[in-house]
Amino acid sequence: MASYIALLRKDASSDFGVDFPDFPGCITAGRSLDEAKNMAVEVLMFHVEGMIEDGAQIPAPSNIETVMADSENADAVAFLVDLPAKREKKGRYNITMAPSVMARIEAAAGTEHVSRSAFITEAVLEKINSAN
Repeated sequence: MASYIALLRKDASSDFGVDFPDFPGCITAGRSLDEAKNMAVEVLMFHVEGMIEDGAQIPAPSNIETVMADSENADAVAFLVDLPAKREKKGRYNITMAPSVMARIEAAAGTEHVSRSAFITEAVLEKINSAN
C-alpha cells in the first residue's frame, strides 16, 4: 500500500478543498473536514483507476519536504491518503443520456485529466455523499 500526500486548503468562503501534488487534476472537496478526508480517499482511488485504464504510469509518492517547500503549498495542511494495493473489480454498465450531456462529461473529464468513467463515478459518489 502506497501513501500519497494530500493537501487540505480552506478559504473563509469555501468548503474544504483537497488536492494531490502527485496527481495534477485530482481534486475534491467537502463541507466538513471529515467529508473532505473521506472524499480524498475515494477520489484518489478513482483517479488512479482511470490512469491504469488509460495505461498511464502511477508516480511514486513525493517527499513531504519537497511538497511543502513549494510556496503555493505554504498555507495547506498536508495529510497522507493510503492507496490500497487491491482494488475492487470494476464492471461495465450501460446508461442512457443525451449526447450533449456526454459531451459535457468528456470535456470536464479532460479538464481534470481523468477518464470519463472516473469522472462519472466521482460525480455520482459526491452526490450520494452530499445527500447523507
